[in-house]
Amino acid sequence: MARTPLGGAFDQRLSAWRPSVPGVAEVLHARFLAHAYPAHTHEAWTLLIVDDGMIRYDLNRHDHGAVIPAVTLLPPHVPHDGRTVTEKGFVKRVVYLDAGVVGEALVGAAVDQPTLIDPLLRRRVDQLHRALSCPGEELHAESRLALIVERLRLHLQPAIPALIEPPPRHLARDLRDLLDAHTVTGISLDQAAQQLHAHPTHLVRAFAAAYGLPPHAYLTGRRIDRARSLLLAGRSAAQVANEVGFYDQAHLNRHFKRYLGTTPVRFLRANRQH
Repeated sequence: MARTPLGGAFDQRLSAWRPSVPGVAEVLHARFLAHAYPAHTHEAWTLLIVDDGMIRYDLNRHDHGAVIPAVTLLPPHVPHDGRTVTEKGFVKRVVYLDAGVVGEALVGAAVDQPTLIDPLLRRRVDQLHRALSCPGEELHAESRLALIVERLRLHLQPAIPALIEPPPRHLARDLRDLLDAHTVTGISLDQAAQQLHAHPTHLVRAFAAAYGLPPHAYLTGRRIDRARSLLLAGRSAAQVANEVGFYDQAHLNRHFKRYLGTTPVRFLRANRQH
């Protein structure tokens, strides 16, 4: 869904949108110079990172701070507010997750521990936002979200020793077959999990362990291979983008340059010189 930019005397930048990613209710990116939220609640989990400045907030009548190194997780249906601390305000990125994504059983733990100091978790949340900001990267976003939710639960759930069974060996192969069959049309992680009767996180981990890269990276590589073949056959970059499954030509250009260090148009011109 298209982003909705908002403005006012209190902000320099604010955009919100609802991506086509299961479990994500809304994405919000904002810079506030001077603003205070009144106490309110959400039906969703609020997963927040701060990129500049600091936010003070009360959660369930207890004072907290959201700062750059941390990941902040606010549970649904629990009152909280928010306010700037310094004159320069703050920059934040928020993903609102459907209530069932993290689970109602962990609400109490999140109230007690909303601030999570975890560099890996923060890096994954940043990667999630980058994927959510790019049309056509839904599978990438789903993969990141699955690993994020797994890590959130590790922080919040009681440390009960348990034997974790490794995923079946065929799971990675079966997912690869699904990705190969849907190279152009694409398939969501949620759809793949339902077809393979496996948890999304298990799919991501099994695939990465077997093939050395996450599912979305494998799918992108397959699409780039197809794009190269079609370009060498004389097709235009605009035609190729749609035919191999990219969102648009800009989406193809971005990934093509990452993989080959040049754009599809230049690749096509180089081919015509031989």
